[in-house]
Amino acid sequence: MSQLTIERADMRRDEENNFVGYAVFTMEGQAAAYEITFLSKNGKDWDYSLNFAGESGPEEDFLKVDALIEENDDLFDDLLDAAIDAGGFEA
Repeated sequence: MSQLTIERADMRRDEENNFVGYAVFTMEGQAAAYEITFLSKNGKDWDYSLNFAGESGPEEDFLKVDALIEENDDLFDDLLDAAIDAGGFEA
């Protein structure tokens, strides 16, 4: 797996008490930075959305990173844990 560098992350609760968080990260060999956002009503079942974190990069790179996140639970967990930890919640 490519080297992951998390630039910043955070997690909070919204007005409906849902968990809402994000992590901005880069991956070795990728030109663009990405932002993954997380949403959970219960802190256990997570939905996510992936976007470029600034300047858009090649769509094929975006699709590769999205597929990596879908297929690699450890990568997803690392990103989610960074958001949870930054927000001061327990993982």
